Amino acid sequence: MSGPVRIAFIGCGRISSTHFDAISRIEGLAVSAVCDDREDRARAAGERLGVPWFTDYARMVKEAPCDAVTVATPSGLHPVHGIAAARAGKHVICEKPMATSLQAADDLVRACDDARVRLFVVKQNRLNPTIQLLRRAVDKGRFGRIYVANATVWWTRPQEYYDQAPWRGTWEFDGGAFLNQASHYVDLIQWLAGPVESVMAKTATLARRIEAEDTGIAVLKFRSGALGSIQVTMLAYPKNIEGSITILGERGSAKIGGTAVNKVEHWAFADYDDDDKLLEQAATAPPNVYGFGHEGYYRNVLATLRGEGSPDTDGRGGRRSLELVLAIYQSAKTGREVALPLK
Repeated sequence: MSGPVRIAFIGCGRISSTHFDAISRIEGLAVSAVCDDREDRARAAGERLGVPWFTDYARMVKEAPCDAVTVATPSGLHPVHGIAAARAGKHVICEKPMATSLQAADDLVRACDDARVRLFVVKQNRLNPTIQLLRRAVDKGRFGRIYVANATVWWTRPQEYYDQAPWRGTWEFDGGAFLNQASHYVDLIQWLAGPVESVMAKTATLARRIEAEDTGIAVLKFRSGALGSIQVTMLAYPKNIEGSITILGERGSAKIGGTAVNKVEHWAFADYDDDDKLLEQAATAPPNVYGFGHEGYYRNVLATLRGEGSPDTDGRGGRRSLELVLAIYQSAKTGREVALPLK
């Protein structure tokens, strides 16, 4: 694809401004239209960007000049909107999680395959400079054998957050803390420490009036033999405390923390590597838990569509993290250890 890539946008809620800002900083990308079922949000976004706005996504996909569609609607609607875009011949950029069930995720992947369009799933935290350093340490074998991997998401979401939209915290459209807020961390722990063989989990709805969980803990066994855990709550007082990834191995240990895996909190290896000189400059201070990774993510989208790269996270990559979350939910529901892949 040559020339500017035009992106139509479905869903003008909480995360949309982060996307708009990232796209605006990249030469060769432009938002060409926006859509939301709430007219006030669609109008506000359209006027801000100076582009046509719609309240009917099918009409936007049909009428708006676009090469790709970003889907940032409630999670349970991602497959519906992504499939509609694919069938219209548009590439699909899907916010996390790509679906709330594996069947729906597979339907979206198949629709994009059949239409011969690209499917990108947003996993922007992989692109944090701190996480890139950690991934390189894993790839270089600096940890030796990995023994333990841990992800911690101690954030807060007050009841007012859930009350702002009736879909939040529901099983059909959103899921709970694991599937929504912590999904990036579920993705990171298996991306860094390798495939998960089985999981045991407990979840609870301790304080928020929602269908899904506001708190949970999962214990992982990786195929390598390493053990891991994911600790999640939306009840931290009085504000977000930590979003972190820790890896402990026979020849190294590292923790990337801060509120959004944006700061190196521990870094110790038996052998020196030139990456060790990059620790301070890798740290960032993002204004929110979304971090700064969306710009890098969209640069990868642009490079891929121009034939100069491949997707950092495609539909099949997005499916893997969804499958792990669903295994966590299955274990919490049944009280049993659940093996992966799911049957």
